[in-house]
Amino acid sequence: MIIIGIDPGTTQIGFGVIRNESNYFESLDYGIIRNIGKDKLFDYKNTAKELSRLIKKYNPDVASVERLFFFKNQKTVMAVSEMRGVIMLTLANHNLPVFEFTPLQVKQSLSGYGRADKNQIQRMVRLILGIKEEIKPDDAADALAIAICGVNNKMI
Repeated sequence: MIIIGIDPGTTQIGFGVIRNESNYFESLDYGIIRNIGKDKLFDYKNTAKELSRLIKKYNPDVASVERLFFFKNQKTVMAVSEMRGVIMLTLANHNLPVFEFTPLQVKQSLSGYGRADKNQIQRMVRLILGIKEEIKPDDAADALAIAICGVNNKMI
């Protein structure tokens, strides 16, 4: 099974594509979709285009997306929510089943501790996927964690 994990953002959207067969995990690709942040409509179109390109390239069976949990900055939460809507519509247009997880659920799934820090999660992602080098940027590591979470929660 191929899973695409997505960490929503505005100028950087993390993605991670993994394969899971009989509890063996493999990283197929990871990185970010980068937007300029000055023209919302351009950014929406770019995100949809780049996400569609990834879906066509890897043909995932399902998508695992981080659910917005809590933001202190209302301006930020609105922008991320809008981009998340673009992401969800793009996934729907490709008929991908979508599973959503909060950051707490992702951390709990990977480390057994819902308050694990980013370094702990990064180490677990690298261990599970057999990646030796540090995963950069953090958004990509988060997206891989979100994909793994989907498998670990037996929702995928």
